[in-house]
Amino acid sequence: MIRKCEKEEASLEKLLIDNPSDFQFHAAFLAYAETYDRTTKPEVRKELNQSIEALKLNQIDYPTFYRNIDRYRRGARSSQRRSRFSVKTQRKKEWRIKTKKRERSKRHRK
Repeated sequence: MIRKCEKEEASLEKLLIDNPSDFQFHAAFLAYAETYDRTTKPEVRKELNQSIEALKLNQIDYPTFYRNIDRYRRGARSSQRRSRFSVKTQRKKEWRIKTKKRERSKRHRK
């Protein structure tokens, strides 16, 4: 009985099987790690561990992996405000003028 409990606890630990030299796997591992850290449910963590292990052993492909973890990632993101992302642009000349103005103000504050 004790051995089974210990084995389950070990299987619920965050896996550290990252491979930074493989970009695709590294990106998948980062998604896994972020999702793992956000969740507290043991059954979700167990499924996340199984997905990343299967990906490492080439039992599933990357789209399947992301489909498996996406429902947990989506749940964490749903609490965030959904709005459009906007980018404010400016010309190089405007940027230089603002930078010079900030530097002048900074110099004279002292």
